[in-house]
Amino acid sequence: MNRVRLLVLNAALGPLDYRVPEGMVVEPGSVVLAPLGPRQIVGVVWDEDRLEATSVPDSKLRPLVGLLPVPPLPPELRRLVEWTADYYCAAPASVARMVLSSGGALKGPATMTEYRLSGVEPQRMTPQRAVALDSLQGEQATLRELAGIAGVSEGVLRGLANAGALEPVIVDCDRPFPRADPHHAVPVLNPEQQEAADIFIAAIKQGGFTPFLLDGVTGSGKTEVYFEGIAAALEESRQVLVLLPEIALTEAFLKRFEERFGTQPVTWHSSLKSTERRRAWRAIASGEAQVVVGARSALFLPYAKLGLIVVDEAHEVSFKQDEGVRYNARDVAVMRGRFAQIPVILASATPALESLQMADSGTYKRIELAARYGGAQLPDVSVIDLRADPPPRGRWLAPQLVTEMEARAERGEQTLLFLNRRGYAPLTLCRHCGYRFQCPNCSAWLVEHRFSQRLACHHCGHEVPPPPACPECGTEDCLVACGPGVERIADEVTELMPEARVAVATSDTLNTPERAAEFIAMAEAKAIDVIVGTQLVTKGFHFPELTLVGVVDADLGLEGGDLRAAERTYQQIAQVAGRAGRGTKPGEVLIQTRHPEAPVIAALAAGDRDAFYEAETEARREAGAPPFGRWAAIIVSSEDEAEARDAARAIGGKRPDVPDIAILGPAPAPLALLRGRYRYRLLINARRTARLQDVIRQWLAQFQLPNSVRVSVDIDPYSFV
Repeated sequence: MNRVRLLVLNAALGPLDYRVPEGMVVEPGSVVLAPLGPRQIVGVVWDEDRLEATSVPDSKLRPLVGLLPVPPLPPELRRLVEWTADYYCAAPASVARMVLSSGGALKGPATMTEYRLSGVEPQRMTPQRAVALDSLQGEQATLRELAGIAGVSEGVLRGLANAGALEPVIVDCDRPFPRADPHHAVPVLNPEQQEAADIFIAAIKQGGFTPFLLDGVTGSGKTEVYFEGIAAALEESRQVLVLLPEIALTEAFLKRFEERFGTQPVTWHSSLKSTERRRAWRAIASGEAQVVVGARSALFLPYAKLGLIVVDEAHEVSFKQDEGVRYNARDVAVMRGRFAQIPVILASATPALESLQMADSGTYKRIELAARYGGAQLPDVSVIDLRADPPPRGRWLAPQLVTEMEARAERGEQTLLFLNRRGYAPLTLCRHCGYRFQCPNCSAWLVEHRFSQRLACHHCGHEVPPPPACPECGTEDCLVACGPGVERIADEVTELMPEARVAVATSDTLNTPERAAEFIAMAEAKAIDVIVGTQLVTKGFHFPELTLVGVVDADLGLEGGDLRAAERTYQQIAQVAGRAGRGTKPGEVLIQTRHPEAPVIAALAAGDRDAFYEAETEARREAGAPPFGRWAAIIVSSEDEAEARDAARAIGGKRPDVPDIAILGPAPAPLALLRGRYRYRLLINARRTARLQDVIRQWLAQFQLPNSVRVSVDIDPYSFV
């Protein structure tokens, strides 16, 4: 009898054994349907010796229902699932769920009906129909997806379809993507770039696992260099994955990719429609998709013949997932390259300390680009001491910065103001009684957003309109905004420079690829004079006329309990400084701070990256912090505060006494209430030699906690709130 072990997509169940019915042929990696009680569930046939399951007699095994029409998951992807689950203390089923993330893709070839405007005017026009007709110009999708685009009900669109204003179109769900041409527009590289590109090309043609750190200053042409690696992989008929940290970067990248290769790559991110996800998944699994550009989740897709992985802006914190499987896509990408025996390129102007240490130890091969492309010079950096040159009362921009902005405007050049704080003001209070507006679900203040006329929590999404009177004392017209956000800075610029065209660039304003593309087009067309933005604008954008960068509050990132605060602040400010002077005109950066003597600010002003990294490296070494030690966090949460506290104390009370591991806590998390759940944290510091994950698993396995209590493990945490 043929017996197989399935990894099912339910973390609570664990692996299950089934019988293969006569005539069905399966192999490790096959995706199948299996019975579970009265239901049918999806599972993956796994290597039996790699997953432990409850022993069930052969006579009691139920037969598989069917084999799904998708290629088996390749061995290197199955090993990646196992490694990710083991390293990040996650259930293998939770990782496998990311692999099979498009349920529609598992159903096999199909056609579907989409709809588009026919040009016929309906005889009866309603306000909702008018909105739909105006919103759907150039769109083609299912009725449900069109309803989401237009902001109307499906019933409205069915009425338009019955009236002939929408026409049905039968489409092949798996129609092929346009082919990229590696010879379409081959660039002329400078000698330094060509030398780096030749190294990548040789590694791809030779094959085998080689992790590269592409360490190049901002504007040095890192993208053009690794594009030549992509071209080499295409010539070898291999697939390429490019990971980007932000969806807003995707549109700018797609434009550059199309200019080089003649067509756009396949994209993978959360804004895709279900039909687009299905088409992309099947093209990736069949090997038909040549180049995939996506967010971190694209890392777990079932590539048929992967030949190269590129992680752009590899230092970015957004590559670390903070919910579910808490993995770091940068590190998992390197492991995927190792299992697949292919090169991996980590590209950054400000690499993570961990990546630099791996390069120094020889684990990564370091490729440096020390000069900007095309003769452009790095900008001059100056510090404005806000203690000596403060802004006028009620203002946030120092006189020196305002003077330089006005000079740029007169010359027709652009300015970028950076403040990593969305909204208008981080705190709203009553000037009469002092009442502060706080989120009911989180221990965080509500942020005022004047563009949308809302008070919003940036942690759980709770929103309320600003009330006409104080909820505490009832006084009207008494609310006052405290502190600056980007919207407030934009208002100040408008007051100081009424003729200036100001744009706010945040995840609120550039929340779709279309909006990001519109912003980029306006900036490139010189239709914007001053950009006010958050960390979203610190990377990837190239505006030749942008010659001045002002950092509004350089001290902001150094506040709070972030153990990587100095490194993160350096990276953000260095990246945003790199937006200045990328064309032929020289650039200048002005950093506003109240602590010019802080090592990170001094290093930025001196342009001495190596000195900063050396000092930070020594501080980390002394503290036993990454990359010289390991961190892990255990987060205990419940909707009942006493229950969360008691569970955390119970876990802390049985902490293991293991050499080379120190356990701190439990203590209330800095964000003690998040989305209605009370949170306690334990922080673990371990030497590199300690078997950290095994200790955590054995420690937590002792407890049978109520279902209402959640215990999450975060290996190599980046968030400490």
